[in-house]
Amino acid sequence: MKIYGIGGLGADSRVFNDLTLNYDFIPIDWITPTKNETISDYASRLSNRIYKKEDYIILGISFGGLIATELSKVLNPKMTILVSSAETRPELPLLFRFIGKTNILRILSPRLFNLPRGLAHYFFQTKRKELLDAILNDTDLKFTKWAVNELVVWNNRPTLKNVLKISGSADLIIPAKNHNKIHIFDGGGHFMIVDRAEEISKIINEKISSISFE
Repeated sequence: MKIYGIGGLGADSRVFNDLTLNYDFIPIDWITPTKNETISDYASRLSNRIYKKEDYIILGISFGGLIATELSKVLNPKMTILVSSAETRPELPLLFRFIGKTNILRILSPRLFNLPRGLAHYFFQTKRKELLDAILNDTDLKFTKWAVNELVVWNNRPTLKNVLKISGSADLIIPAKNHNKIHIFDGGGHFMIVDRAEEISKIINEKISSISFE
C-alpha cells in the first residue's frame, strides 16, 4: 500500500517530514498550472504522478485536500485522507465563498499573496514558525495566486466513498464543519500536520489497518 501526499498551496514535502506512517509514503510535487486552468483539469494532469496499478491512498493537506478530492473523484484510491481541508464547497468558510463570487483575486498582483509573516503565524497557529517561514519564502507567488483563486471558486458537491477527515478546533483558515464526521484535535491549528504529526500518524495508521480493502 502506498500513500501519496499533496501539500497545501505551495507547501512542499517538508510538511510531511514528521509523519511516521506504516506504509510507503510518496510526496507529490506541485506542477505549474497552465493559463486559466481549473482545479479539476490540474488534478487530472497531476494524476500522472500516481502509479495506478498498485493499491494506493491519497492524502491532502489544506488546498492539497481539494486536489486530493478531485483526484479521488476520477481515480480509485482505497482511501482519501483530508487534513485541515474540505471535502465540499459548503465546508469552506463563508468569506472564501463570497470572495469567489467577486472574481477580484484574478486582477490582483501575485505580490499581494505574500502573507506578512506575523499574520501567517497568527492564522496558522503553529509552534514551528521557522519551518512555516522557510516554506512561505520558497513559495512561487504566481502558483499561490492561482491556488487561492481556485480555492475560493471551488464548487465540489459530491462526497467521497472512503474518506478520513482530520481537523483542529483552532484552525482559523478552514474551520471544521460536520464535526461528527471529522476527527477533531483539540487546540490543533492549520499547521497541525507538523505540530501534531505523531497523533495524526497514529490515527492514519489505525484507520488504514482497521479497514478491509477487499
